[in-house]
Amino acid sequence: MKKIILSILLLSAAFVMEAQKNYALLVIDIQNFYFPGGRSELVDPVKAAEKAAIAIALARTENNPVIFIQHKSSERMEINDLVKPSPGEAVFVKEEVNSFLGTGLTEYIKNLGVDTLVICGMQTQMCVEAAVRAAHDLGYSVILLHDACAARNLKFGDREVSAADVQASTLAAMKNYAEVISVEEWTMRQKAVEKRP
Repeated sequence: MKKIILSILLLSAAFVMEAQKNYALLVIDIQNFYFPGGRSELVDPVKAAEKAAIAIALARTENNPVIFIQHKSSERMEINDLVKPSPGEAVFVKEEVNSFLGTGLTEYIKNLGVDTLVICGMQTQMCVEAAVRAAHDLGYSVILLHDACAARNLKFGDREVSAADVQASTLAAMKNYAEVISVEEWTMRQKAVEKRP
C-alpha cells in the first residue's frame, strides 16, 4: 500500500513539473517612465527589472514564449533596456490597465497552446494585478514572480501607504488567483524539471 501511495505521489509531482514546461512569460509595462527621472517613478524599479531579466533569460533558454506588454504613453514609453524584447518576440501595446483588453493578447496566447502564464512587471497593484486576475478568469494557471514586480508609494485621504505595504497587500490578495513565488524559486523549480530523465 505504501508503494502504491508513493507511486501516486511521484506521478503527481512529475505531472506538476511537466506542466511547468508549457508556459508563456508575460512581461508587463517595464517601461522607462517608471524608472528614475520618469513621470511615474516607482520604488526600486531597477531591482525588479533585473529580476525580470533573469526570468526572461530562463524562458528563452527553455524555448518558451516571452510576451511583452507596453502601455501607450506620450513620453518615455520605451521598454527598458534591462528587459528589451528580442527580434520576433511579441509586443502588445495597450491603453487599458488590463493587458487583455483591446490588444489581441487573449487570442495570441490561446494560439500558443500554453496552460500556464508566468507574470511579472509594473505596477504591481495596477496592471500586474489586473493581468493576474484576467488570466485566472480565462482559466490559466498563473504564477506571479513577486520580486520581478515594483509598486509606488500611495496616498488615500490623509494616509500615506509605502510602496512596500502596497506590494505586500497586493501580493497577499493575489495568492487567491496565482502562485506567488520569487524568481529564484521559479528558477530552481525549472532547473529541477530540466534534470528529470
